[in-house]
Amino acid sequence: MADIESLFVTRLYKAKLNEFSPEVDQDELFDSCYAIAEDDEAGQQWCDDKGYPGYTSYASLTDLPWRFPIFKDIVESLDQHVAKFAEDLEFDLGERKLVLEDLWINILPEGGYHSAHIHPHSVISGTTYVAMPEGASSLRLEDPRHVMMMGAPARKKDARREMQNFIYMSPEAGDIMLWESWLRHEVMMNQSEFDRVSVSFNYKWADE
Repeated sequence: MADIESLFVTRLYKAKLNEFSPEVDQDELFDSCYAIAEDDEAGQQWCDDKGYPGYTSYASLTDLPWRFPIFKDIVESLDQHVAKFAEDLEFDLGERKLVLEDLWINILPEGGYHSAHIHPHSVISGTTYVAMPEGASSLRLEDPRHVMMMGAPARKKDARREMQNFIYMSPEAGDIMLWESWLRHEVMMNQSEFDRVSVSFNYKWADE
């Protein structure tokens, strides 16, 4: 009898942000995201120049935990989630830790989307979701082997989940999702008339 096993697994972490303390008040986080977006003229200009729908602080602000205490609370919680995920991934970190590299706000309006991309130079990336109204866009994760599939036929539409080429995730407000930074992903078009609000981040391997 043939022995068939799964190799080189891609792991995906999903949990509630408030699984660890300190707990983050989602309403306060929502209000803070919009307060920052309204004041961040450099970020607004970057979005206009790049044709980015909605708002992101990705290219303008690097000090969110200093500006608003609630983002400091988020980082404390993220550190614990990332440590738990790194343990699952069985990383041999030695004496070095995974530390926050950057943290940014995303406000995606109706019709907005974020095309497929990866996060170079990072180890673990992820998002915590602040507002996910009904019809808000899902997160699409892509099989990282696509570039090497050569002449492979398409998968069956009802293929087992671990065999599918794309996986769609529909997180809820208060969720956190983590993945290894090389995993290509995209945010599908927001079908809701309300904004999709999230906070994304990268973790790197500390130098010391």
